[in-house]
Amino acid sequence: MLTSVDRLLFVRQVPIFKELRDDFIVRLASVMNELSYPSNYTIFQQGQEGRSLYILVSGRVKVHIGDTKLAEVDRGKYFGEMAVFDTQPRSASITTLESCECLELTQEQLYDAIEETPEIAVNIIRELSRLIRKLNENISH
Repeated sequence: MLTSVDRLLFVRQVPIFKELRDDFIVRLASVMNELSYPSNYTIFQQGQEGRSLYILVSGRVKVHIGDTKLAEVDRGKYFGEMAVFDTQPRSASITTLESCECLELTQEQLYDAIEETPEIAVNIIRELSRLIRKLNENISH
């Protein structure tokens, strides 16, 4: 079980929340669910409906499509954000590489947060733009 300070520290590491006030992040972090998964567990599969993003508190997961590994995500990073923003089916699967602890933020919680603090929307746009730029660079090299 994470303390409220631990939750604040983990949520603060997520780029879309970085520039927000601590009092807001404390409220946001307090509504997030804490989840535990064993090693080699599929948290979600490509094609499933997704309505949550996850912050990895401990452990590592792989992002994959079938047997093709696209990336690894480790402690302090997040995954699952695309489906929260565009409500499309999951674009890849996530499977734990070791036992993991996560904080889950649902789409509803995120939308409530955006309504209360619109700066989150600007942070989200900025972060997704960075991701697209990075992918474009990878393709062009």
